[in-house]
This record gives sequence, C-alpha cells and structure tokens, in this order.
Amino acid sequence: MAKVQNFSGISPDLPFTEFDFYELHRQTFATSELGKIRKRLPLREMAENFGLISKSMRAKKGRKTYFTPEGKVALMFLKMYTGLSSPKLMEHLNGNVHYQLFCDVRIDPMHPLTNYKLLDDVFSELARGLKIQQQQEILARAWKPYMKDLDTMYTDATCYESEMHYPTDPKLLWEGIEKSYEIMCTLSAKLNVHRPRTKYVDVEKANLSYRKRRRHTKVQTRKLTRRLLNLLGKILKETRTLERENAGAEKLLTARQKSDIEIITRMYRQQKAHFENNNPRESVKDRIVSISKPYVRPIVRGKEVKSVEFGAKCNNIQVDGLSFIEKLSFNAFNEGTRLTHCLKMHRKLFGVDAKKVGGDAGYAGSANRGYCKDRGIQTSFVKRGRPSLEKKENDIIRNELARVRATRMEGSFGTQKEHYGLKRIKARTKLTEILYIFFGIHTANAVQLVRREVNEIAQAA
Repeated sequence: MAKVQNFSGISPDLPFTEFDFYELHRQTFATSELGKIRKRLPLREMAENFGLISKSMRAKKGRKTYFTPEGKVALMFLKMYTGLSSPKLMEHLNGNVHYQLFCDVRIDPMHPLTNYKLLDDVFSELARGLKIQQQQEILARAWKPYMKDLDTMYTDATCYESEMHYPTDPKLLWEGIEKSYEIMCTLSAKLNVHRPRTKYVDVEKANLSYRKRRRHTKVQTRKLTRRLLNLLGKILKETRTLERENAGAEKLLTARQKSDIEIITRMYRQQKAHFENNNPRESVKDRIVSISKPYVRPIVRGKEVKSVEFGAKCNNIQVDGLSFIEKLSFNAFNEGTRLTHCLKMHRKLFGVDAKKVGGDAGYAGSANRGYCKDRGIQTSFVKRGRPSLEKKENDIIRNELARVRATRMEGSFGTQKEHYGLKRIKARTKLTEILYIFFGIHTANAVQLVRREVNEIAQAA
C-alpha cells in the first residue's frame, strides 16, 4: 500500500464491506463535531479560489501531493481548531483517523509522515493565494441559509498581537548589533581578510550589566543607547566598506543576510534620528519594532492593561454571531471612518441592507450619524442633547444594540484569541500571519454555527 492515499480515491481493500475498518470511523466521524464542521465548509469553492485546482487538462509534472486541494484547506481549518503546532499536528494526524477523514487523507500506520515541514509548505502555499474578500463571499453564501437577523450588523476593531518580545530601544539596537556583527564576521572569513576592529566586547558587557538591573534611570538608558548606536553605526560602515573594496563580496551574502542588513540600516537611521531629537513622545513614521518582523507596527489602543499592542489591527463586522473581516492592516487606522465601508460590505455579502447597526463611541461621529439617519438605520450611538425622562421605542432598541455589541462582539474577540490561536500569533511571515487570522476567525464561526444547530436540535427534542 502507498504511504499516503486520499479517501476520495480509494475503495475498500477487502472484498467484504462488512469488514471495512474505516467504515466504522466514517459513521462516527459523520456524527462528530469535526464531521459536522466539514459539512458546513465549502472546501471545493475555497480551493478553487486559492488556485489549488488547475483548470488545465494537462497533468502537472512532479511528485503527486499528499493532500487533495480540499484537504489542504481543511488542514488549515484543523490547525486553528486544534491550536497545535505543525510537529504536534502531524503527530496527531498520523494517529487520529477522524483528523485524516477531515483532511481527506489516509496514512499508513506502518509508514507515518515524519517531516512536519510538509504542513508548513501547505500553509505557505495557502498564504500566497489568499484573497480575503473573495473567500468571505464564498463562506457567506454557504452559511447564509443557516443565519437569522441578516439586517442587524455589529462592528468593532481589535488587535491580533504577534508573538514577539516587548521592544525597547536598547533591546532592538542590541538585536541589530548581534545580527550585523555576525554577518560582518562571516563576510570577513569568506573574503579571507582581517575582521574589522570594534568595541563589541566592551559594549556587550555594558549591555549585560544594564539588563541585570531591575530599574533603569533615564541617564543610564540614554548612555547605553548612545554606545549601542555608535557600535551599530561602526559595524554597518565596516560591512559596507568590505563590500565596496572587494569585488563580488555581495554574492557571498545570502538573500536573508542582505534583507537583514537592509532592515537593520533602516532601523538604525530611525533610532539615531529619534535619539538626537531627544523627544520620547515623538511619532516615528513606519517605525520598525522587530527585525525579524519588520512589517509589525505599534498600535496605540489606549487600554488600561496595555496602552500599545504590536500586531495586525482588524476591523470586523458581525452578523448573527458570525464575524467577517472588513479591513486588516499592520498600520494603525481610525476604525470610526470605516462604518460606511462596513455597511457596503454587509450588503455585498448578504444581499440585504442593514436596518440596525451596533458600534462603540468610536463610530458615533457626525458623518456616520448623518449617513445612518438619511438611510433610516437604527444605531446604538448615545443620543445627543438633553436626556428625556420618557423611554421611547428607539431608546429601547438603542440600548439593546449597545448591550449585544458589548457582550457578543467583545466575547467573539476573546473566543478567537483564547481558543483559536489568535492571542499571540506564532507566524514567521506577514502573509502567514494574515492567513492565521483569517482561518482563526472563520474556524470560530464554523464551530459556533455547528454548536448552535446542535443546541437547537436538543431544545426541540
């Protein structure tokens, strides 16, 4: 038997179907939560939109993939559903028949998959082909028959943080020094020239002494930052000198090393200008806060627990408890200006105009109020002017919209972050991070849809 087969392309090995081992698993899978989730997912349409299904009649060259196009999309849903890393997910996939049925793959227990990079390659392939709005239209069409109150929409924004340490100026500069110094030493060794002299050892001792202190004064921090800036500038200068004085030196560096040098140089210029201005409240445009993730920006949220978050800011709309991405960006933006875009997106996804809208105070600007008033849309915004003693019908609807938004919308953010891997996103690239956010949100939607159906059947019984 082959090492890996697809369930859709095999027949029972034994001539008697009553001895089919997988038939019992198929029956239990159909009644399990995973089986019901798979029925609600339009995997075929999503795979076509990802570009995984070729319309050409000519067979592709190369080795046949382990997973079908639908299985690759299902594998990403399974990852967010379980919250497992790639090595752990492969281990469970080898031993769990329900997981194999979900991903439409059959793995020989005598020859299990061992290279977890296979899963990472699938995720990278999906990340390159992700089109968020088109995929959400496919999901909305599939889920629309099971949804109610399509004319009521809630909207709010949140930040899905990246997995990274809190960036301070000394930490960021020292990280740049370590990487650039290693590149300089590697380049010197390949060119067979003497390594340029720097004060790396002295600054390393000073940095270690600084980090061991529990408290740091402004004078200590500024003194160390000056030394770090001088050392980093010296290393970058010597590296450029080696490249300029030795022909073909650039070819000795890998693409990753060239990218790191470019990012570190941009970070050094930002930090040097910020240090010379000596204004801690200065706003730095496109500020780099991580060398390994240069696309991440500080998002000022103004919360009591954490005033600044580092990750992707996402403005979501919610209809009948299911969330959809309206705008996702790693740069800060004002979600209050996105209400009209939310209403247009709601119309495009569900084909009906929103009659009731719930949003927090950030959306309650004069432009949004006028837009909703002209179209007869009931909102949850606090009524301006002197409060009246009589409770009218509009006031009751307004209070109910505000209550549901504060509970259901905020609760959905907590559910996505705590149970579907969006609390601290462990991704290496920008595209993969966006992929995790997309599938984390819609995995939570699919689970909620199935559990709601189960509860309705139980209540009816």
